[in-house]
Amino acid sequence: MIESLRRPPLAGGGHAQYACLPEAGAVVIKPDSLSWEEAVAIPFGANTALYFLRNLGKIRAGQELLIIGASGAIGSAGVQLAKHFGAMVTGVCSGANVELVKSLGADTVIDYTREDFAKNGRTYDLIFDVVSATTFDSCLHSLKPDGVFLQNIMELSDVVRALWTSITGRKKIKGGVAIGNQKGMRLIAELAADGTLKPVIDRSYPLEQIAEAFKYVERGHKKGNVVITVAHS
Repeated sequence: MIESLRRPPLAGGGHAQYACLPEAGAVVIKPDSLSWEEAVAIPFGANTALYFLRNLGKIRAGQELLIIGASGAIGSAGVQLAKHFGAMVTGVCSGANVELVKSLGADTVIDYTREDFAKNGRTYDLIFDVVSATTFDSCLHSLKPDGVFLQNIMELSDVVRALWTSITGRKKIKGGVAIGNQKGMRLIAELAADGTLKPVIDRSYPLEQIAEAFKYVERGHKKGNVVITVAHS
């Protein structure tokens, strides 16, 4: 299982059957219980969710967590990891994905086409916005007094706001770039091996259809992950 390399903006990237990583990099042995497709669908979403929930959010058992974008690659992993850590999880997604998010362990699921979580009166210890669907200001009334808003994609104004909230007020906004490490990957592999963390695969495409795969992802309605295979049956 190899963590997808997250490069800074404007840097080039590509797809390949093999990747070169340092010996101490984010790489562990693939669990025998996983197929290659299942294994490749786990690291990116799980490592990102693990970084935000554990490293930034300091998630603890008994806390209440809201995940916006709970049916995507990061969100689906986040729901499962949060339940592993003992949190009460509310997922936000479209109506078409409600049953999927429930099946991943979410205690409550909100269909954003029918209900605005920011207006239902509930408050959370952590709000994890995976898809940049809202803002810190819009979520202030949905955060508990010491609540933390975790933002996956931050603009410069968000970075400034994060620095400001770090020294003023009790409610915080946090974000950053999730970099995988071997210790985190080892935990992810263990959870995947025992079935605690299950990959969600929407579709698989052979390498020669990678353009079609990107077009599908860019529509913004995928569930979990889209996988590119080198040897495709």
